Amino acid sequence: MKKDQILSSILLFFFLFTAFITTMAHSQASSQPSNESKVHIVYTENPKDQEPEEYHIKTLTSVLGSEEAAKEALIYSYKHAASGFSAKLTAEQVFEVSKQPGVLQVVPSQTVQLHTGRV
Repeated sequence: MKKDQILSSILLFFFLFTAFITTMAHSQASSQPSNESKVHIVYTENPKDQEPEEYHIKTLTSVLGSEEAAKEALIYSYKHAASGFSAKLTAEQVFEVSKQPGVLQVVPSQTVQLHTGRV
């Protein structure tokens, strides 16, 4: 009977611990505003009959609702080594732009520190 009580106590502890961690994670996620714009890199197919920047603005306009909003959100159009653009987007806008024709991938922009080997 003692073994059963110990096992029950351990299972109860793990259940409560898991519930606590899940609640904390949900609390942190919901405390961050979902309408906060962050810079994302949007990789697209190469446009065939348009200039890349025009194509990128058209893609953003379909999500943001106006060309003016698209031009305001657009940070940079990539035209040479890769086709795509960087733009300030909310989480919902990232979801919507990722469904647009010609969009291959949407990733958050990251700043990295280069290491030179010098001290």
